[in-house]
Amino acid sequence: MFSLTLRADAYPQRRDWQDLPWLDRIGEGLRVRLRARVALRAGRRLAVADQVEAEEARLDALDDAARAAALTDLRRLLRRDGFADDRLVAQAFATVRRESRRLLGKAHFGTQIQGAWVLLHGNIAEMNTGEGKSLTATLAAATAALAGMKVHIVTVNDYLAERDRDEFGPLYAALGLGCAFVGEAATPEEKAAAYRADIVYCSNKTIVFDYLRDRLALADRMQPLRLALDGMLGAQRRHLLHGLQFAIVDEADSVFVDEARTPLIISAARQSVEAETFYREAIALAGQLVADTDFTLDPQRHQVSLTEPGRQRLPALAAAVTASPVWRSVLRTEEACVLALQALHAFRRDIHYIVRDDKVMIVDEHTGRVMPDRSWERGLQQLIEVKEGVAVSPEKETLGRISYQMFFRRYLRLSGMSGTCREVSGELADVYGLGVVRIPPHRPSRRLRLPARLFATGDARWQAVVDSVVAHSRQGRPVLVGTRSIAASEDLSARLAAAGIAHQVLNAKQDEQEAALVASAGDAGQVTIATNMAGRGTDIKLGDAVRTAGGLHVILTELHDASRVDRQLAGRCARMGDPGSWEEILSLDDELVAGMLPVLRGWLAARLAGGGPSGPWHALALGLYRRAQMRTEKRHAGIRGFLLRADFRSRAALSFTGEME
Repeated sequence: MFSLTLRADAYPQRRDWQDLPWLDRIGEGLRVRLRARVALRAGRRLAVADQVEAEEARLDALDDAARAAALTDLRRLLRRDGFADDRLVAQAFATVRRESRRLLGKAHFGTQIQGAWVLLHGNIAEMNTGEGKSLTATLAAATAALAGMKVHIVTVNDYLAERDRDEFGPLYAALGLGCAFVGEAATPEEKAAAYRADIVYCSNKTIVFDYLRDRLALADRMQPLRLALDGMLGAQRRHLLHGLQFAIVDEADSVFVDEARTPLIISAARQSVEAETFYREAIALAGQLVADTDFTLDPQRHQVSLTEPGRQRLPALAAAVTASPVWRSVLRTEEACVLALQALHAFRRDIHYIVRDDKVMIVDEHTGRVMPDRSWERGLQQLIEVKEGVAVSPEKETLGRISYQMFFRRYLRLSGMSGTCREVSGELADVYGLGVVRIPPHRPSRRLRLPARLFATGDARWQAVVDSVVAHSRQGRPVLVGTRSIAASEDLSARLAAAGIAHQVLNAKQDEQEAALVASAGDAGQVTIATNMAGRGTDIKLGDAVRTAGGLHVILTELHDASRVDRQLAGRCARMGDPGSWEEILSLDDELVAGMLPVLRGWLAARLAGGGPSGPWHALALGLYRRAQMRTEKRHAGIRGFLLRADFRSRAALSFTGEME
């Protein structure tokens, strides 16, 4: 019995998360990719979509009593047999699709049925931006819930999770399924009640931190036998989740890949006057060191290295700054000084963080959103707070930690959706056991790509951006300009204002207004400047006049560390068969190429300044720019792999049970 296997464990989850030998890892990754290509091939997906159409026609011919009886039989069969039978899955999809048409006025397209079938079988469905991934998820979620699984639909923020719960809650209710939203700010009592629902919408951060809280509450009682004994003896400890059974992760590449380098940590505050004094002294000491003489800086890696003259100067400088005995250790002095130099020079306001309400808040480099609940480790947070002159937060004592890589591997069945994940399909197969299946668009794409332009300086690039904005907005087309940082968005805003061009700015400082700003970004002639945050989970709707004028035009002003982020932003235009266009207007001053062979970069800049964005030198410079992006992507993939292996090594070294958090 399919559902009985879930009831055998009081907290069901995968418990075989050991690291495989390298040869087995390669073999498993190949198996996953081959299965996605063969078992989920296009012919079989189309056959399922046709079956759904036929099953829905059969349901339409029944009366209400017969349909209710059919739903009861369907639930029983799914709980007994699971999802192995395509005919049974088609019946479930048809039932959900019919109710969606009746209640929401939305019937799933054939491509959405294909995507949901891919999700149900534990894979990632790559669907173009605007193809209706949220509606697609309802088919797989409702079918899994009818089979007795607790389903978590994971989105990138609370706003999207609550929006989808409100929209699709009536659909699930009509099928006899409970649906709830778990917000980050909810109380433990509210969360415990919400997690009892069949289908739960939540953000990736919320679900991971709630799992860590459960591990802290259950401690060594997390094992199935111990939980069963506690239940029999009436001593079961309180926890929030009901295990990790089935997850559908929206924007899967962002969660599984982009955020995989950041561990999630539950900590307790530890106030210390001595520590605050130490951080202030470290900033004062680092402020006396001279760049390129006492230290060197790698801006791309945010790394600082002391030179030999700098090391020799440190003891005398430290003695002049403070008489505290903590600075007598040469190793501690050098470590604290390097960290303080990073705070002073490697992390910049309105790029890596903002200051709001007398607090330093990290800005997510991949989404452009503020992360008020996160802080840097090892004292970096406190050092940046000293640098900015805000209240210094207490040090944190780690109580529990886990990475996204480790957490999501623990679901009994894991799936995801994204518009941009083919570039990392190998990593997704190797780390998560997920195949990537490309779902064709419902309507052919009409997206037009204009030639990329690369300029010698940032000023020349911004002038070209302003000219492009003017040219396209005069045609009655809306224009979306993507920037990499808050500072860049505000710089461009000032230039557009000086040119008399009305516009709106969407960055981490206006994240609470995101939905309203994006809703108006498709108006005729509207100009919107946005950081990455406009590229995930929101929809820019166009009117008929805008479609006639050519649709939305997107300008990328700087490439990101991952080409997927650029593709996601370009995907804001020409959605669902609409017209649209996009272009890249770049500069050799961009952060991505800052560390690329300065002599060669200067030589190319001189030739671009004379010849403009065309010709052989332009092609060579553009090729080097893209090579720098590929090199950065490869380095980040290496870091993620190293961190995953380090997690496995730590678990083996620190715990007899094989569990570290």
